[in-house]
Amino acid sequence: MAKLEILCVPVLSDNYVWLLHEPESGATAAVDPAVAEPVLAAADSRGWTITHILSTHHHNDHTGGNLAIQKATGCTIVGASCDAARIPGIQVQLSEGDEFALGSETAQVMEVPGHTSGHIAYWFASSQALFCGDTLFALGCGRLFEGTPAQMWRALRRFRELPPETRVYCAHEYTQSNARFAATVDSGNPRLRERIARIDVMRDRGEPTIPALLGEEIETNPFLRADQDGVARGVGLPAGADPLAVFTELRRRKDVF
Repeated sequence: MAKLEILCVPVLSDNYVWLLHEPESGATAAVDPAVAEPVLAAADSRGWTITHILSTHHHNDHTGGNLAIQKATGCTIVGASCDAARIPGIQVQLSEGDEFALGSETAQVMEVPGHTSGHIAYWFASSQALFCGDTLFALGCGRLFEGTPAQMWRALRRFRELPPETRVYCAHEYTQSNARFAATVDSGNPRLRERIARIDVMRDRGEPTIPALLGEEIETNPFLRADQDGVARGVGLPAGADPLAVFTELRRRKDVF
């Protein structure tokens, strides 16, 4: 079975749109297209025709290009059933546990509310690729605009259960700023210090830090480590503190960092 070919399309100031191409069928999906023109141009440069749009959530910097791409290509727009009213042009509605086939590749759909009430993620197991929108970032997680800390912590724990070799394709280049915050709450983590040094070199070169490796996120992302004593102490709570309380304090601190 052919694996997905994945192309990064940087747009706006810090968004990443992902083009997924399944070479056997020629099916090509755009994940969270904020705008249309650069995404269409990137697909055309590869000789790909966009057949699908995969929306993770309704925010305009993830769906702003939906209708223009649909008009240009006739593609099918896919998104969350529970948030269909806010996904422009949605035609296929998906819920927790559904599967979505892009040619010979199949994604498992995960409902991961927190950032928004109707956020979903797409996990392509055979391509070891997770498209998580604004739920999980490299060294961070999304703001809680509509959901609760408990919902987000549950979503992140679900991601931790995926294979560590999973590549995390989030939708923003926030890694360097997330790293600065992570260093304030997990300062005793040597793997984090090593990773921050690598990130700084990559950004100095203008290189994207995404995709991230899930195994490395589990070792260094404080929002995935709210049940670790070092992170609890880093936010002023005792060892053994309730992980949800630790996560809630992490998110509060990040919101004002």
